[in-house]
Amino acid sequence: MAVLAKIRQRSALLIGVIALALFAFIIQDLFTRGTFGQSSKDVGSIDGKDISFEDFRVKVSNVEKSGQGISSTEAANRVWDQEVSIALLSSQFDKLGLRVGEKHLLEVLKADPNIGKNPMFLNAAGMFDIAKFKEYFKANPEAAQYISEKEKDATLNAKFQIYNTLVKSGLYTTASEGKLKYEMEANKVNFAYAAGLYSSIKDSEVKISDSDIVDYMKKNEKKFKADETREIQYVLIEDKASKEDEAEIKSKITALLSGSVVYNAKTAKNDTLPGFRNATNISEFVNANSDIPYDSTYVAKNNLPAVDADKLFSLAPGEIYGPYVYGKYYCISKSLGFKAGVNAKASHILIGYTGSQTPNTKEKRTKEEAKAKAEEILAQVQANPDSFMMLAFTSSDDSSAQQGGDLGYFGPNQMVKPFNEFVFSNGIGKVGLVETPFGFHIIKITDKQDGIRLATIAQKIEPSEATSDKVFTLATKFEMEAADKDFNATAKELGLKVAPPVTAKAMDEAFGALGNQRNIVRWAFDKETNTGDVKRFELANIGHVIAQYKSENKSGLVSVSLARPYVEPILKNKKKAEMLKAKMTGSSLEAIAKSAGVAVQQATNVTMDNPVLPGGVGQEPKVVGNAFALTANKISAPIEGNTGVYVVKNISVVKAPAITNHAEYVAKVKAQSASDASRILPALKNNAKIEDNRLQFNY
Repeated sequence: MAVLAKIRQRSALLIGVIALALFAFIIQDLFTRGTFGQSSKDVGSIDGKDISFEDFRVKVSNVEKSGQGISSTEAANRVWDQEVSIALLSSQFDKLGLRVGEKHLLEVLKADPNIGKNPMFLNAAGMFDIAKFKEYFKANPEAAQYISEKEKDATLNAKFQIYNTLVKSGLYTTASEGKLKYEMEANKVNFAYAAGLYSSIKDSEVKISDSDIVDYMKKNEKKFKADETREIQYVLIEDKASKEDEAEIKSKITALLSGSVVYNAKTAKNDTLPGFRNATNISEFVNANSDIPYDSTYVAKNNLPAVDADKLFSLAPGEIYGPYVYGKYYCISKSLGFKAGVNAKASHILIGYTGSQTPNTKEKRTKEEAKAKAEEILAQVQANPDSFMMLAFTSSDDSSAQQGGDLGYFGPNQMVKPFNEFVFSNGIGKVGLVETPFGFHIIKITDKQDGIRLATIAQKIEPSEATSDKVFTLATKFEMEAADKDFNATAKELGLKVAPPVTAKAMDEAFGALGNQRNIVRWAFDKETNTGDVKRFELANIGHVIAQYKSENKSGLVSVSLARPYVEPILKNKKKAEMLKAKMTGSSLEAIAKSAGVAVQQATNVTMDNPVLPGGVGQEPKVVGNAFALTANKISAPIEGNTGVYVVKNISVVKAPAITNHAEYVAKVKAQSASDASRILPALKNNAKIEDNRLQFNY
């Protein structure tokens, strides 16, 4: 606190220093990021085609406006992905000379509900009228820009449809592939084998170094290709209420139960103010003392705080419960009485008709036909109440049909008025017919819940100013000391825990367990930030993060820490395989099994289509493939499989009978390759030269 006092004494000097520092920062920023120093006016390029920053900025702004709660970085990432895809595909369209005719373009435009379903463009039969569509834009030239933009998108969409069709047409399955599929399913092999399993050797006996993992990644570059990354380690010092703070908040809220004596300056006398127990205007008292406003609604038991629900719901009128903790609040609650049937549970069967607000009716019908059908179903339900669920499943036009018409619990006025009135004015078990704008409803009331009205004073459990000062002092101290000393050792000295490092790409927002912390990622990628630099970040409602830029990865491969969980088991099994092979010696399968300390096992009727070994071993395609390749009674060399090293002895191969038509199997292979066309865009991106300058523009 002495430090804070000195700061206050020198506030004028500090303001001057800060102003000069800000001016210097702005000047530097102009040269490094702004007009004088920005290295590119383009936000990036794809195969030499530049993406102008101004166009990009406008598109990002539009995405931000159209999305709910979307951040500028997320919007920038969406637009960037879209721009890359459009550039790469447009290049392919141009190479192929794809063109779009007016008819195709109109079909694509019609698919947009804002155009195809727009009443302005529909004829008397409710069908899209091309003449009306064209006439509208002739008569309204101010709308031409709108349709011009729509046409650009529609042209791209139409070209993509043609391109996708061409690609799919080029993917076909031959009769030979169908024959191979048949043989893989129908040919069977019987063999004996000896297996030295990897699990028989402890993982601790096999060590894998970082260089081993890097070497493996380099040999399998495509699998581990990655953007440039930064590794950041950090310490989180939470700004949260101490035990003393919690005790003080609890004490304050408890004091509200009883009355208080307050000096009245006007009368020069002490006034006795009522407490929560005796307050006459309960809503006014709650609003004056609570961080959450008074709520007069009746609440069902299942909507009360779970831990305290039983005690709260059993309160007699006027009785008080608390203090108790609910989330981040200390609370006291007073019962203001009960009310029966505050929530209801009902099921319904909806019969819609042409012109009703039902989105998707199962069949077309007039209003009269819908009413007649609803009355017929009502009669069936009244005759046999147990038939309701099945009738809802087969006849209802509502999505609740999949749940037998069950709508769950709802409160007053959550449903349309006629529906609401029927449910809340009748008892459990009542069945009836109601008409609403959606159609005709056969309703069955299945349950009702009673509710309690509670007046609750809630005060947030938050740190006091003294606690926040201590947290700030500790965070600042750690930031200063860690800048010159070992980060981890300094954290240990101060009793702080270093979180697992976060590996971030340039345009990432997510930062480990802390969620979206774009400012930390941006700092790590700033040209002025060097390896080992430390910086403190204040996170609203969380506390302070002291981050250290630990290392960078420009190799084009994922970091070792990310790759290790995947690569380490593979390399360990490789080393274990060599150890197991050394044991598996002998001239017969029995001798090999004995030398390895395992038993000879049998596999019967195994196919290449399902190469699973018995005993829960799992799939071993290499082992089964070798068994098929051997002649009868021949023994294989050791085979490195998925779960161990195997030596197999072929007993017999049962060939499938020849068939003349493999169409069924051609269809199976074709179905398996149905998604191959979706791999085109990733392949184009992989081969493209893409330059991303978004960081220069502070995204």
